[in-house]
Amino acid sequence: MLNVKPVPGLPRVRPGADLGTLIAAAMRQARMRLRNGDVLVVAQKVVSKAEGRMVELSTVEPRAEAVRLASVVDKDPRLIELILRESTEVLRTAPGVIVVEHRLGPVMANAGIDQSNIRAGDDHEYALLLPENPDASAAGLRGALAARAEVQNLGVIVNDSVGRAWRLGTVGIALGVAGMTALWDLRGERDLFGRELLVSETGVADQVASAAQLVQGEGAEGTPVVRVRGLSQLGPPQTARALLRPRDQDLFR
Repeated sequence: MLNVKPVPGLPRVRPGADLGTLIAAAMRQARMRLRNGDVLVVAQKVVSKAEGRMVELSTVEPRAEAVRLASVVDKDPRLIELILRESTEVLRTAPGVIVVEHRLGPVMANAGIDQSNIRAGDDHEYALLLPENPDASAAGLRGALAARAEVQNLGVIVNDSVGRAWRLGTVGIALGVAGMTALWDLRGERDLFGRELLVSETGVADQVASAAQLVQGEGAEGTPVVRVRGLSQLGPPQTARALLRPRDQDLFR
């Protein structure tokens, strides 16, 4: 049985914070322990804050292309400039949204840049970028927390919410993965009736990320860290790059 439990009591994370130490202290205060086979899911937003990925918009000088796109999508040109800096390609534009290929590989709206729950009072003047390297962020947290808990088999996911091209509503995805399989390849196995599976792959890290987000919430819940227990296996370790669809297989591009 899968158990998804929030870690309460994490203080407000500020730039330069030692996130591993903060999480370990919050778990200790809540009398929560990590066991072998657990997965800790950490919201991208607190990782980005700890890593100092907050940008004050008054420091951003938009280029001509950013100004042009801002008029198309009806957004602040300074925000569009940040989106372009974080992207390798602009794929779609519409009023209110710009869909890009992020420099990390995922296709997402607004390069994952967020302006909610950043600072009290003047959020609109700041923007929060994704971590520089979410896989490295996950690996760093895994090393710090596994050592403190004296466990060897620990998964860590840095998650975020994204929309989908074919359905309404956002879901959680794994931006960074460490210590676990991101994509279970079931090809070659058999179904209940002995038929060979030819195309079945399961994005297990995304599934765990989305399950955790049900507890984390999207608004004022303030529970960015979740412990997931009960996965049948963590499998051989992969990074989140295993989840990226190759360009030649992307039918929505």
